[in-house]
Amino acid sequence: MNTTAEWYERAARELGATSQLQVGWARQVAIDPELVQLIDLLPRDHRQPSLLFAVTNWLGAPAVAGPAWRDWVVGNWPAVERAARSRRTQTNEVLRCVPLLLGLDRIVDRVSEPIALLELGASAGLCLAVDRYSYRFDDAPLLGNGLPVLETTTSGAGRAPTRIPRIAWRRGVDLAPLDPTDPDGVRWLEALLPPDRPERRERLLAAVSTVRDDPPAVVVGDALAALPELAAAARAEAPDATLVIAALGTLVYLPPEQRNAVVDAASDLGAHLLSFEGAGVLPGVAARLQGLSAPHPTSFVLAVDGEPIAYARPHGDGVSWLSAG
Repeated sequence: MNTTAEWYERAARELGATSQLQVGWARQVAIDPELVQLIDLLPRDHRQPSLLFAVTNWLGAPAVAGPAWRDWVVGNWPAVERAARSRRTQTNEVLRCVPLLLGLDRIVDRVSEPIALLELGASAGLCLAVDRYSYRFDDAPLLGNGLPVLETTTSGAGRAPTRIPRIAWRRGVDLAPLDPTDPDGVRWLEALLPPDRPERRERLLAAVSTVRDDPPAVVVGDALAALPELAAAARAEAPDATLVIAALGTLVYLPPEQRNAVVDAASDLGAHLLSFEGAGVLPGVAARLQGLSAPHPTSFVLAVDGEPIAYARPHGDGVSWLSAG
């Protein structure tokens, strides 16, 4: 198991495409024995860089790299520690609706609409409103009429959606759901975003505004344990709908055996499993990547029922279609 310093050193490398400010923070922790000693007071699950950075945002740390941020963390450690022990990372990156829409489009090519959409680790449920936003793929006409407008580029031999599937039922499950109508919950969602990425904040707030009057329901529960009851609710309330279970960067937080159990549960329930996860998170998906290629491979892969469809960047943009050869 890596030390905290090694963890943050690795984060500094991985965050390069996400936030240069957070790269600076991670590097500061990695070389600072006093910061490492303080962070090691936390339970291991609460030492993760994304949580520490969000907590310092939440509490008002200066949005600069270097000594000013470091000195603020040390000087305000009791408050940072209390918040880090009670909070969890629950980013609701609305741009992940792009791979979600691609996967739903692939599913409705095979089955009839409408869709019953069940999202695991749904946070505030913003991605459950996938049909309420607008999309632009490359230079194609705008699809949809809501805000935000989610734009992406594509590469490879694939077809972008030309319609938005009809969703008759939607529900999310999360260990600690956030309420998009609650200012405190929205402020925490904002804190989870890097301060040097204002476009992500704008996208988040536009989505919050769209769902505020009719937010998707997200229930409290463990994703795996809740599946049978939620699937039964979907079939009772929308008997003609095709059940789709979506995992958008959340299965990685489960132990490997539970990830496989989610795959098995979806199959047992007769549901389609739509996953957008790191390429190695689901062994079945990783195995089926063999023999496939894409013009611009990334670390995240979209799959439907274990079949890889496309790579995309971790937040959902930059789609690169997979094909044989």
